[in-house]
Amino acid sequence: MTNNKAKKLILLEKALKLMAVLVLKKYKPRVVGITGSIGKTSAKEAVFTVLAGHFRVRKNEKNYNNEVGLPLTIIGAESGEKSFIGWLLVFLRWLRILIFPFKYPEVLILEMGADRPGDIKYLTSFIKSEMAVITDISSSHLEFFKNIEGVAAEKWVLAESLDEKGLAAVNIDNPQILKKVKSSPKERISFFTFGFSEEAEIRATDVLYNYSSENGNEGAGELKGLSFKLNYKGTSIPVRLNNVLARHNIYAALAAISAGIAFGLNLVEIGAALANFSMPCGRMNLISGIKNSQIIDDTYNSSPVSALAALEALGDIKTGRKIAVLGDMLELGKNTETGHKSVAKKFLEIKGDIFFAVGKRMRFAIEELEKNDFPSDRIFTFFDPEKAGRKLQRIIKEGDVVLVKGSQGMRMEKIVEEIMVEPEKSGNYLCRQSLAWKERPWREV
Repeated sequence: MTNNKAKKLILLEKALKLMAVLVLKKYKPRVVGITGSIGKTSAKEAVFTVLAGHFRVRKNEKNYNNEVGLPLTIIGAESGEKSFIGWLLVFLRWLRILIFPFKYPEVLILEMGADRPGDIKYLTSFIKSEMAVITDISSSHLEFFKNIEGVAAEKWVLAESLDEKGLAAVNIDNPQILKKVKSSPKERISFFTFGFSEEAEIRATDVLYNYSSENGNEGAGELKGLSFKLNYKGTSIPVRLNNVLARHNIYAALAAISAGIAFGLNLVEIGAALANFSMPCGRMNLISGIKNSQIIDDTYNSSPVSALAALEALGDIKTGRKIAVLGDMLELGKNTETGHKSVAKKFLEIKGDIFFAVGKRMRFAIEELEKNDFPSDRIFTFFDPEKAGRKLQRIIKEGDVVLVKGSQGMRMEKIVEEIMVEPEKSGNYLCRQSLAWKERPWREV
């Protein structure tokens, strides 16, 4: 862990660790630990969806994936923040579940974050998983790691922390994970491998978009998510993900299938549960829009890589006009111009119909569109997401598919709220809906 922490925080972490250890020792829940550079939260939600129908299950919420949040999840309490009374309530809850009989969860599904070397080692020093899920390894968080190999070594600590009865479910399509699997002693770690490649034990093939048309003709009706064929040990069954739109999010479903098998569920039970799986708020979720339109809500955050993936998914859809509503991607530094131009190129590649640019950095995308003679009457430019939302309300037509995406600071969820059928339910579907966020006005960034 870092040496730069305040003494109060270090003491708090030590106290919470001890409290968590005592709770785990008393109740002995089965633990599924999940880590990775990306895809941790979606995998956690998918595993929860599959197991919740058969076990008492708890998952960590919000950003409770660190040395403070994980013990709080184990205790079943919220952070006391800066309040003495708040932390006193945490302590009293801990005492209650430790002293008195309590219907504690049978399974804990714990997402584990790692910002620096040693983070996973610290967490696994007191949280012993029976199953480890490793979703992906990439260079997305290199600030405190020398290279991607350093990231891989850190994430792999979760697999190495398993005892001889443990099982690691890993994304074999990732080259860093593949290297680790091939170099790990088979007698030490048991693996479930998942992915799209032929090497995967739990494999997805034949990915298709689903539509509501009665005659089954592609593109004839309303979009109804994805389906794929699950292949495992010679058995093949169809799996429908009614609320999932991006192909890469199938990895979350495959991680959940791995967990379901490990916990003794059959493939039919697992597939039925996944039909109701939704991605976490703001991550490629399908929401009903006004005038019988459909919204792809990907407003949690944005980067060139994720924006290109979202546009790729938009391009694969075979019904209605394709409207891209894209906000600035922040913190790109010297890659700001090339990053924003790259999304414009992808929009042209997928033959998008209307482009909404929100933010000053999106001018680079506009330049790219104009350079390629994209019609100016199908380009709309705004600095304010709320004004963009009101304009979008006016031009949407029946059957339109609207992708909304941008960095957190752009507050693109405000646009989704303007065009969704039931804005009064925004708290259930959209990101950044806490009172603190809702009261914070948008400011140009």
